[in-house]
This record gives sequence, C-alpha cells and structure tokens, in this order.
Amino acid sequence: MPALVDAVRSSLRAAADAERARGMQAYLKTSDPCLGVRLPEVRRLTLAAAAAHPPATAAEVGQVAGTLWHQPAYREERYAAIALTGLPVARGALELLRLYEEMITTGAWWDLVDGVAGRIRDLLLDHPETMRPVLRDWARSPDRWLRRSAVIAQLRAKERTDTTLLSEVIEVNAADPEFFVRKAIGWALRDFGSTDPAWVLRFLAEHELSPLSRREAAKHLGGSAG
Repeated sequence: MPALVDAVRSSLRAAADAERARGMQAYLKTSDPCLGVRLPEVRRLTLAAAAAHPPATAAEVGQVAGTLWHQPAYREERYAAIALTGLPVARGALELLRLYEEMITTGAWWDLVDGVAGRIRDLLLDHPETMRPVLRDWARSPDRWLRRSAVIAQLRAKERTDTTLLSEVIEVNAADPEFFVRKAIGWALRDFGSTDPAWVLRFLAEHELSPLSRREAAKHLGGSAG
C-alpha cells in the first residue's frame, strides 16, 4: 500500500506548522522531529488518505501502519500509524496484537502508548479468552509501558469492563513507584467510576494505593471516596 503511505506523509507535511512544532517538542520532551500538526488533524488527514486509498484487510492496515511506525520522519507519522489501526477493517483484529505491543514498547512515552489503549480494549472485548492472559503478563512485565497499558486497557469499556481483570492488574501494580503506572491506576479507576462508582469506592476502601493513584481515582467520587 505505498500510495496510502505517501498520501499520509504528504498530507501531514502540507499541514505543518513550524512554530507549533517547536512547542510540541518541548511539551512532549522529545527529540523526535515534529511537524506541529494537532492530533485531531492528524487523525482527520489520515482517515481522508485511507478513504482515498482504502486497505482491504487488517493485514494491509498492519503493513501501512508498520511502515509509518518503523520509518517515521516525524512523530506525527506514528500518530497516523495508530489512527490507521482504528479503521473498521482492522478494529478488533487479533493479528495486529504484535504490532500494538511493539508500538507500546518502542513508543515508550505516554502520547504514543495511550493512543494504543483503545485498540487493546477492542481486542479484549472481541477476544477475551486470548487477551486476559496477555494483559496479566503485561501487568507483570519489567516494561513500565506494558504495565501501564495493562492497567488502562479497559478505558471506556463501561458496563463491559471485566472487573476481575481490572482488580488484578491494579493489585499487582499498586506498589509500583513509577509515576506513569500510578497515574494509570487512578485514571482506570476514575474512568470506571463513571459507570459503577460503588465498585470503585469499595475498591478504594479495600486496597492500599499510592496517594497519586487514590487522588486521581477519587476526583469525581465526592467526599465519600476518602
């Protein structure tokens, strides 16, 4: 699918903003070259390019996304790679799991790692028997970004959240000193709190968590969260 790769790259370059790129680099604390294209615009341009050059299969999506991920001239090309994996033809495709794991471990920063979270959620919802052991392994990984990804894998799953799995991946990381893991624990609990606040309140009452995780989890639960 070289035409789609070229279309994504040319669209992103046409939207470049040098001043915003400098601010983006500073905000993300990255040495990666940036074009200064805002994430919603990256997504819009990427989806427009995909509409003009539509991949027919999840495998084709993986090829294009892999090219953009492995050979990026600018950070936005990695955002585009993640955006492509959200196409309907690829959503929930288990064959892309290896690519997602690579994106997490080689992206190794919150903006890229968190972009993959929704893809992992879709895989879990569509293939729970396969994905539960994967996420249990990630939750115990020496890689902090895999641990973070295991914790936030059910964001916006709402009533389909597997609370047994959520409890497990949080419990094994409750004492983790890593900021990004502690923040993820609070985020995951806060997100599920909008669906089942009573469950989250019980979890907070029954578990020792870092002050950061607890503070993030309790943001919208009121004074009863302690």
